[in-house]
Amino acid sequence: MAELSGPAAAEAQAERPFPPGEYPVVVVGSGPGGLQFSYALRRLGIDHALISEDLAAGGMFRRWPFFQRLLSWTKPFAPAERSSRAYERYDWNSLIADDPAHRALQVGFMDGSSEFPARPEMERNLVTFAERTGIRVRFGCRWESTRRVEDRDGERFVLTTSDGEYTARVAVFAVGVAEPWRPPTPGIELVAHYADTRPAETYADRRIFIIGKQNSGFEIASGLLQWASRIILASPSPAKLSVNTKSLVGVRARYVQPVEDHNLGGGVSILDASVDSIERAGKAFRVRVRRSDNGAGLEFEVDEVIAATGFVTPLRDLPDLGIATFGQSKLPAQTPWWESANVPGIYFAGTIGQGSAGLKKHGIPANSGAVHGARYNARLLAERIATHDFGAVVPRDPIGNGDVLPFCLDELQRSPELWHQRAYLASVITVTPEDGIRQAGIVPLATFLDDGGPDGIALTIEADGTGSIYPAVYVRNDGRIAEHLLPPHPLLDFRTSEHRDQLSAILGTLGLR
Repeated sequence: MAELSGPAAAEAQAERPFPPGEYPVVVVGSGPGGLQFSYALRRLGIDHALISEDLAAGGMFRRWPFFQRLLSWTKPFAPAERSSRAYERYDWNSLIADDPAHRALQVGFMDGSSEFPARPEMERNLVTFAERTGIRVRFGCRWESTRRVEDRDGERFVLTTSDGEYTARVAVFAVGVAEPWRPPTPGIELVAHYADTRPAETYADRRIFIIGKQNSGFEIASGLLQWASRIILASPSPAKLSVNTKSLVGVRARYVQPVEDHNLGGGVSILDASVDSIERAGKAFRVRVRRSDNGAGLEFEVDEVIAATGFVTPLRDLPDLGIATFGQSKLPAQTPWWESANVPGIYFAGTIGQGSAGLKKHGIPANSGAVHGARYNARLLAERIATHDFGAVVPRDPIGNGDVLPFCLDELQRSPELWHQRAYLASVITVTPEDGIRQAGIVPLATFLDDGGPDGIALTIEADGTGSIYPAVYVRNDGRIAEHLLPPHPLLDFRTSEHRDQLSAILGTLGLR
C-alpha cells in the first residue's frame, strides 16, 4: 500500500493521531481517568500519546451500568454556580477543567428525570469533554504487552500494541477494573456473568439466582424485580448498605428495594451462604449452597444463574515486570502518588488508582474508585509526573499572613477535592524563611504526614463512620505533626465563629493568621 502524503496524510493523522514511535509518556485508556489525566498533562506542557482499544471515549460507561442509571449524582440546582470550583462538590460526574466553559458538562445532557444521569448521558458527557477540550486519542489501538529496555538515556518501557510498538520513559495505565472475574466454584463456567446480562424482558417469569451481594448483584435484582418470578441473592457475608456505613462502602441506597422485598416477604430472598456447586438440571440449574450461620446445606432449582462476582484489573503481562497486586480485584500496589510500588516509571490513573488506599481513617476508603474522586487524583498525578519525571516547575502563589485564616475557612467549606477525597487529599500551606507563606496546592494527605518538609498546615475533611463530618487540620512544626479536629456542624457550615476561633488558635502555633 502506498504511503499517504500531503493533505491525505494530515487528515489521517488527525483521525488517528499518535502513530507508534517514541513519546515522553504513553497513556493507555480513554475512560474518565485517561481523559482527565491527558487533559491535565497537556496543560502542563508534557507531550504524550493517548491510545485506547475502544472505538470512542467513555470507557466502561459505553456499556455499563447495565440498567442504565448511575449511582453518582449531578445536581442541576445547587448552592454554587455551575461554572465554579465549588459546584464540583454537587457534580460527581463531570470531568474538571481550567476553562469555565468546559466545566459542569454533565448537567447539560440530563433530561431532568433524575439527579442520577443515565448511562448514555454520562457517555455523552465524556465524549463532549474530549471534543471541546481537544483531547486526541488513537482509538482502536489495543495494548497487548509491555517490556523494559535499557539504552544510553536510561530505562524505557516498550508497549506492544495492535498498531505497533510505543516507547516511553513513563507509562500510565488507565484501564479500569473491568475484566469479569469468577470464583473457582464448580459449574460457574455454565452461567452468565454480570457483564453478559441480557435485556430485562428476557427474564420475564424466570426464577433467578444471583451470586454476589454487592452493588452489581443488587443492581441486577433491582432491575429485574418487575420481571422475575423469584430472585435469590447469596454470598457468604451479610450485605453492607451505604445508609448504614454512612459512606460509599456497601450497597447504595438506589439498590436497596430488594432488601425491603426480602424483609416483607415479597419474593426476594437474601442469603448469607457460600455456593458449593452449580449444575444443569435439564433446562434449569441446580444450585447447592451452604449457610454461613450453621453450615446447613440448601438446594435450589432455578431458571437463571448470574454471577455478580466482580471484576479484576486487566494488567496483561505487567506482573511479569514486577508489578505487585493485591486483593480479589488484583489492584496494583501503589505509592501515594499512584506510581507502582515495585516498578518506578509505571503509574495508574482512574478507577485503578484506588490501589493507593491512603490512611483509611475509621476504616473509610477514599473515593478513588469513582469519577468524583479519581478526577482529582488524575490531575495531581499529571502534576507529579511533570515535576518529578520531567523537571517542570509549577508556580505556588504567595499568601499574605493576614489572609491565611480566611483562605483556610474557604477551603474547608468549598474545596471539592477535600469533600470528595476525605482524609485522602489535603490543601497545604507551607512556611519557609526563603519563600514565606505559600499555597502548596492539593496533595495526598499521606505525603504531608510521612514525607517530611517545611513547616506548614494541611487542611482536609474527615468522617468517622457515624455520620459525623468535620474539618481536620494537621500542623507540621519543626518536623513534628500535630492533629487538630474541628467540631462538626449539623448544616455542615464550617465558617462559624467557633470554627474561626479554633482554627485561628491552630494557625497561631506557626505564627499565621
